[in-house]
Amino acid sequence: MGLLKVGVPKKWEDSKSNLHYVRDAGVRQFINTWNRVKDLKGDELLWGDEIEYGIFELDPSRKKIRLSLRGREIMEDLNSQEQSHAHRSEGCNWVPEYGAWMVEATPNRPYTGYTNDLLRVERNMRLRRKRILSALKENEIAPTVSTFPLLGALGDDGSSPPTKVGGPITNSEYIGDGIINPHPRFGALTQNIRKRRGENVNISVPLYRDSKTPEYLKLIKEKPHLALGGCCGSDSLQLWRYGKGDPSRLKYGRDFVTVGCSSGSDIFNESQQHTLKKWLVDVKCEGCKGLFYRSAPGVIIPDADWPRNGDVVIGSLVSDLDLPETKGGPWIRLQNGYYLPTRSDCGKVPFLKEITSERDGRVAVEKKSSPGLGASKPIFLTGNENNDGVASLLDLVDEETEVDTVQEETPSMKKSELDLERLQPAIHMDAMAFGMGCCCLQVTFQACDVEESRFLYDQLAVLAPIMMALTASSPIFKGRLADIDARWGVISECVDCRSTKERGCPSAFEPDDEMAGRGVRRIYKSRYDSMSTFIYQGMTEEEESTSNKNRVLNVYNDIPVPIDEDKYKTLRAEGIDPALSQHISHLFIRDPLVVFEGAVEEVDDETQTEHFESIQSTNWQTVRWKPPPPRNSPNDPHIGWRTEFRSMEMQLTDFENAAFAVFITLITRIILVFDLNLYIPLSRIDLNMQRAHSRSAASKGKFFFRRHMAELEEGDDGFDKVYTSMFASVLNGDNSEEIDQKNSTSASPSSRRMKRKKRPLAQGANSEENSFEEMTMNEIMNGKGDYYPGLIPLVYAYLDYINCDSITMNQLTKYMEFIRKRASGELMTPATWMRNFVRSHPSYKHDSVVSDEIAYDLMVACKEIGEGTRECPEVLGDIKIKPLSMDTAWDQKLEGGTVQNQELLNLLKRYRKRNSFNQGGESKLDWQEAGIEESKNVEVKDDDIFEEG
Repeated sequence: MGLLKVGVPKKWEDSKSNLHYVRDAGVRQFINTWNRVKDLKGDELLWGDEIEYGIFELDPSRKKIRLSLRGREIMEDLNSQEQSHAHRSEGCNWVPEYGAWMVEATPNRPYTGYTNDLLRVERNMRLRRKRILSALKENEIAPTVSTFPLLGALGDDGSSPPTKVGGPITNSEYIGDGIINPHPRFGALTQNIRKRRGENVNISVPLYRDSKTPEYLKLIKEKPHLALGGCCGSDSLQLWRYGKGDPSRLKYGRDFVTVGCSSGSDIFNESQQHTLKKWLVDVKCEGCKGLFYRSAPGVIIPDADWPRNGDVVIGSLVSDLDLPETKGGPWIRLQNGYYLPTRSDCGKVPFLKEITSERDGRVAVEKKSSPGLGASKPIFLTGNENNDGVASLLDLVDEETEVDTVQEETPSMKKSELDLERLQPAIHMDAMAFGMGCCCLQVTFQACDVEESRFLYDQLAVLAPIMMALTASSPIFKGRLADIDARWGVISECVDCRSTKERGCPSAFEPDDEMAGRGVRRIYKSRYDSMSTFIYQGMTEEEESTSNKNRVLNVYNDIPVPIDEDKYKTLRAEGIDPALSQHISHLFIRDPLVVFEGAVEEVDDETQTEHFESIQSTNWQTVRWKPPPPRNSPNDPHIGWRTEFRSMEMQLTDFENAAFAVFITLITRIILVFDLNLYIPLSRIDLNMQRAHSRSAASKGKFFFRRHMAELEEGDDGFDKVYTSMFASVLNGDNSEEIDQKNSTSASPSSRRMKRKKRPLAQGANSEENSFEEMTMNEIMNGKGDYYPGLIPLVYAYLDYINCDSITMNQLTKYMEFIRKRASGELMTPATWMRNFVRSHPSYKHDSVVSDEIAYDLMVACKEIGEGTRECPEVLGDIKIKPLSMDTAWDQKLEGGTVQNQELLNLLKRYRKRNSFNQGGESKLDWQEAGIEESKNVEVKDDDIFEEG
């Protein structure tokens, strides 16, 4: 889990004087890393997965299950065993996780980019399961589940050994400090998040409504107008606005939360999102061509002669808190990090007009003239005689020019949003452990170079909510059935260290000069959330051929991206492109949460990245972009540019976990080889993340997804034109062998690179409005109409393209068929299966309570399914998991030492009891036959013989 440094962490108050230095040094370290490895190219695909295990103790006599706080002991034992098995090519690596009951495991060496390594994944996962089971006591289990269902519900009796609730670290009403991993980083993170926030974290998850749930019965009796069947006409598909619970807490208290609808006609009303607005560049003066970008209000960038009249830009009005008062305001901060004034310095000439309807966007397209870089008199500040070539407005406008009024945005809620509100009782939690105690499946990919890693980051961000919904396995929190299926929002709220001002709440919080943004900069998300900006640097052909590379026109960045302005300027001054500068300066609006004694100014910024990683590793987003780490020794392995995919939930079996890990890996290949484009606006990705939490989202929900992943054969941006997908001819039954060369994967690398560079631009104003639509999970995975082939058919096409061998293809077909069935609803997600298990349990009282006995039986069932001793057709269909053979967890050494006489006699006595001896035969042949007969009684499984490599 992130940067695990050995040392003594400072208390929060003591570390505050170091926050500025660490933030500044972190950016310096990134710049030094960038300059050292930015030209690194040619790396092969290497990848790996991470699986987190929770260890639980069973009490069969009382039907109780508790956390087993032996994670550290078990981890050390396993790593010791791994060292003695270094002769094996296949092994495991065990590292600490947040909870004292948790252990994380990875393969000891990465998977390669060859097809046969796709078969290694499940074998290694089975090996990991066998080895952790070999280290457990007889009454301990380690099922692969995302959450422990009774965490925080058992008071002092929640763990073995018992831990007292509360303590100076968590200050919790429900859990104790003793369940946190003893590594000093974890306790410091927990305490400092609470200290920086100024209060305990507040996690409020909607409670599942059953027929006898007491909270709902009481609510209906007291406030019937707030609980009448759910906002969607049923009690499912409701939208939990995680990270946005402050208004409902202020109004209703911590035991209630308001929800919206995940399938409304007005998607922005339902989610109460903060989105950027569209603005038409419309400078009303003779001879004016457009506007100059500003790197800051009042600071013109003369070589960035853009945007032109008729262009549509995306941005938000900047508050007075963020910028000092300047002329030309209000100012718009664009999604590319630059600024534009809404009017002239004199206030007489309007520059920007807000687009309030699709019709405005169409008019902009119709009026737009051919821009062409370098056109004369682009546009300007007023009357600045020192800027040659920059027109003066005062020379071009009449004194009586009418100025349009620009209204400042406010986050106030519309009445239609209020109408969508529904109040639900909440499961309340108050500590980091409730989120960071969850387990998940993560996959990291090494790219061939920095450009590929950034492109994959953007594309995988679109898939993060889709894959989370498809792998959902978290329906129970704190001993109650929840009205959500996924863990992400719980973790988001459990590490939300934002001050009240940063969260946008009414507050008497005084600005603190030592904190980032003085603790008052508006920050729209927790530091554990979906990503907030695409990072691939888009570019036009004109810009590629000139030195003018100052623009970031990624129109899909349509949500606010708070940045540290000074860090942004520093990064740009060092030659780092705007898109990446925006990403890094956005990460650095956060404070470091753990500062270690003797490791502040003592860290060498030229060779180390500790301060960069202290902030990078605590920005827990759905995808993470990872620069190559420094090599401190010639023996250190070479590691390239990587992208980490972080949203998937833990599955019950190694088959499922391997299927999804392999699937997302193959998706990265089809994106690159078929040159696909998955971009949709970030506002829709955020909405997809909220929808992905909804109960039964995988089978009943809809998600925004791109209609056309390849270039269109006809039409431009969809306005009054006919869409024709390059896939349409095949999907309509055309079996022609002819391939359009412009879409061929054999196109030159330079042409493919330039085509990819244009993807973030969505050239043609408003073209992004028609590039995506709502799709079911079945449609996303298996295809829709004649324009969208589906991800699974594309995977099959890729496997055919690379001539995948038959053995690998056979196993991949099983994986793809399993995923197809889950996407279509034929198979349940683990979350649905768990909820059904609880609701059908004989002791369940239909009150949404998961009792000791129910939790015990559920976790034992999960254990048995994972180990192959219990079938689960609802989740797995016709897939049968082969039972684990524990005697192959570790190799048995051929001992050469002397055996003591008594031990030898005991061994002989065991053989004397065999049938062959009882029949009186004691010849050498009888001894041999006895050994042969025993071997016949041992069941041999092919997967166990070969799975350790």
